[in-house]
Amino acid sequence: MNRINLDAAMVEKLLGPMQPVEVCDELGNVIGFFSPKMDASQFEDVGPKISDEEIERRLNSKERRYSTAEVLRHLENK
Repeated sequence: MNRINLDAAMVEKLLGPMQPVEVCDELGNVIGFFSPKMDASQFEDVGPKISDEEIERRLNSKERRYSTAEVLRHLENK
């Protein structure tokens, strides 16, 4: 694979949005796409904080469970 080194100004333009961007020539023609390399350590875990014990309790529970279709039907009737 070939490598292109960018100056600091271009790096700032590409990384500014921190999301994929189209790369265009001076006429506005798309010549490619750039997707920034993400470092997962920079992001906090936003998932639910459920302990292993709670997961095990839920798996072993005899409580009523609802399918996605049942939940959607219930929400549509509200």
